[in-house]
Amino acid sequence: MVETLVELIKIPAISPDYGYEGEYDKAQKLLEIIKDWPFDKVEVYNAPDERAKNGVRPSILAYYYGEKGEEGPRLWILTHIDVVPPGDLSKWTVTEPFKPVVKDGKVYGRGSEDNGQSLVASLYAVRAMMNLGIRPKRTVILAFVSDEETGSKYGVEWLMREHPELFRKDDLVLVPDGGNEEGTFIEVAEKSILWLRVKVRGKQVHASMPDKGLNAHRVALDFAYHLDRLLHEKYGERDELFDPPESTFEPTMVRGPADSPNIVPGEHEVVFDCRILPRYSIDDILADAERLAGEVREKYRREFDGKVLPEIEFEVLQRMDAPEPTDPNSEIVLLLKEAIRRLRGKEAKVGGIGGGTFAAYFRKLGIPAVVWATLDETAHQPNEYARIKNMVEDAKVMAALALL
Repeated sequence: MVETLVELIKIPAISPDYGYEGEYDKAQKLLEIIKDWPFDKVEVYNAPDERAKNGVRPSILAYYYGEKGEEGPRLWILTHIDVVPPGDLSKWTVTEPFKPVVKDGKVYGRGSEDNGQSLVASLYAVRAMMNLGIRPKRTVILAFVSDEETGSKYGVEWLMREHPELFRKDDLVLVPDGGNEEGTFIEVAEKSILWLRVKVRGKQVHASMPDKGLNAHRVALDFAYHLDRLLHEKYGERDELFDPPESTFEPTMVRGPADSPNIVPGEHEVVFDCRILPRYSIDDILADAERLAGEVREKYRREFDGKVLPEIEFEVLQRMDAPEPTDPNSEIVLLLKEAIRRLRGKEAKVGGIGGGTFAAYFRKLGIPAVVWATLDETAHQPNEYARIKNMVEDAKVMAALALL
């Protein structure tokens, strides 16, 4: 298991959205690893993306049939093969991001915990059954999918749109891409996600003569401050199912073209990452943002050569409207609780998160899905690692789910 994880970490699989080649090489390595394993069927689905290596974003489905064969009940275990960029390399003090190191019971490297740990756990949960000659109660479908980190447009979303025949309403779905250190948290609900870019245009001038222009930076600061305040006040209810229990609205990115202290910028951008309780409508939030933009436009309104400024525009970078939560009494939740109880002697609790996972796409189809794993939560951080014990113990739970 450790060797497999190390080999996969060595291959960067980063989205073209970040300027990289995508997942092709890592998918080929994974296919090479499992080529002699006795899966009943292995399928590759290539979502076209001209920016990526060989123009595709691959996803792999590997089937190990249960006692009743292809038509029997099925359990999906979905992991993603893409990873986020390494970030500030100076912060990586244990090893370089794609030169994995095994140390103190951990495997260090980018993508080790997110989502390599669970990917390898799912592989060897099935491999153990193969080695023992066991056919599980349920057919296990291992899905290794592209593009989770940047919205799933070329991953699960594409698969569901282009190949709806793959999915059945009575499927059980496990997404091992979230959890806690004890492995006792089962996620059954997610918040809506809105990534909103605000673009402000004014008029660039020399900073010694600001009256001859319109400072886009000042307009954007004013708008962002009041939008932040409006959203927190109007959409501030709490729901203890979630952690954190309230909607979050975080300004995360800013960008402007001014590269000198003495330039009044004519453009400014700010991005908000919004994680919204399901009771609230994304459309209402966008409408409030547009109304506020109108007020700010009037406040700073000036005309230059017949052109009215400032301009304030919105671009939705990502949107995911939260589906109905998975029923806490659904079969997949009860089976997972039982597996954790038998193998670990612990009672798992259910709840909701602010992050987005593959589970939301299944819930939209009316297929109950849960998110669960045992994680130290080092994802996206420098010195990311997977704890080997977690990988092994989670594989046992995955196998139990197929057998119970």
